[in-house]
Amino acid sequence: MTEKGTASTEGARSHARAQAAAATIARPDLPEHIAPSKITWAQRIPSGGYTNVVLGRGTRIRLGDPAGAACAHLLLLRADAPWERLNVADTMKVPWQAYLSSGHPLLSDQGRVLATLVGDTSGHHDTLCGPSDEARALLRLAGVKQGLAPRDIAPSVTFFRGVRVESDGALTPTGSSGPGATVELLVHLPVILLVANAPHPLDPRPTTELDVVVWSAPDDLADVPDSGPEYQRAVQNTEAAWTAAMNQEAVA
Repeated sequence: MTEKGTASTEGARSHARAQAAAATIARPDLPEHIAPSKITWAQRIPSGGYTNVVLGRGTRIRLGDPAGAACAHLLLLRADAPWERLNVADTMKVPWQAYLSSGHPLLSDQGRVLATLVGDTSGHHDTLCGPSDEARALLRLAGVKQGLAPRDIAPSVTFFRGVRVESDGALTPTGSSGPGATVELLVHLPVILLVANAPHPLDPRPTTELDVVVWSAPDDLADVPDSGPEYQRAVQNTEAAWTAAMNQEAVA
């Protein structure tokens, strides 16, 4: 049965446009130090929502937790070679640190830096548990929009809800840091960004809205933190891959 007035093409179009006009689209909070004209992409993700976008090298990503209960499950895949993706084990192993904080690289399974965490006012993150069932389903939906299959959805990192390892090996959730926390990432190679806003597997509380704001900042690549020899080798691997890709493109 069709709704009244939607039996014809004209009626259905009018009905759809009326619904769109009445819809309220929540806008993300924009960083004060970045002119709105420089923002290239921005979205407020509702609880139980997801997003996907392709981002270029030198892009800066700002994740925001405006109400204090967002949970961002994030996965990165190299845009020009999606078989290369975030490797959470190496992301912990190479910097000798399981807890994410400013200066931490997000490494691929080829030893390259997909992005570096360059700003963090939260400190409540997780590399140990992976996505919850709900988050994994949302990441798969996000991946489909980029031509990815379920097998392409690897373990993710989680921002804004933390976990700590106790002396006996138990994992203890630490919750969030409260409203207004932000995380900023700098992209080193073109990537597909997938984000799901869903509860953490050890913290099933409902989530609140999550902000994602993106702008171009290629000059920031010259100022990435020096986080030790392992990080520098990963950056060298990344730059070599980028140079090879550019040379290949020039020859083609």
